[in-house]
Amino acid sequence: MTDDILTIEEVSKYLRISDRTVYDWAQKGEIPAGKIGTVWRFKKSEIERWVNARLSSELNTDQDTEVKVRNILSPDRVVFINQTTKHDALVQLAGVLANAPQVKNAAELTEGILKREELMSTGIGRGIALPHVRLASVTDLVMAVGVCKKPITDFQAIDDQPVNIMFMIAAAYNQHSYYLRTISHFSSKLKNDELREALFNSSSEEEIYSLLLK
Repeated sequence: MTDDILTIEEVSKYLRISDRTVYDWAQKGEIPAGKIGTVWRFKKSEIERWVNARLSSELNTDQDTEVKVRNILSPDRVVFINQTTKHDALVQLAGVLANAPQVKNAAELTEGILKREELMSTGIGRGIALPHVRLASVTDLVMAVGVCKKPITDFQAIDDQPVNIMFMIAAAYNQHSYYLRTISHFSSKLKNDELREALFNSSSEEEIYSLLLK
């Protein structure tokens, strides 16, 4: 991308988003662009200024965003997991999370979650797993929670214990600090023995949701 004038494909590669997203932004006037004939073209210098402005704005907003469970989790995304393997449990919960309006590509979400898990287990110990991913097709941070009816024994958690409950988090690419803060928030919150016990022994999704709001 040494040229000053970029194509949609070059901009999408530079921003690490889909060609379709760049096209939609250009159509809506959300990104600096112009047409030469019938095709969109972009000045590299203007794209770089636009990216810097967006990142600065998002970073300031991100740092001021408190982790509030009610904002990222709804009752319909709290479920009981009926699978017995890590892969199947992740796929089931990703399917639940994909129902959130913030998730625009269900297949990409599932693939991203599974690829992240291949790098290193997200089992953080004490029966808890925090599978997480950032994707261009996610518009805002969102979460789903699954309580496993049978402990998942092949999760390879850091303490080698089975996983009983999963907190799955998906975020947009530009939410790095909020994303890390959310993961840290639940890692810390779930060190509480009484809370974990109550979550594990809950008899309904509504009860689990209520416990997490406290």
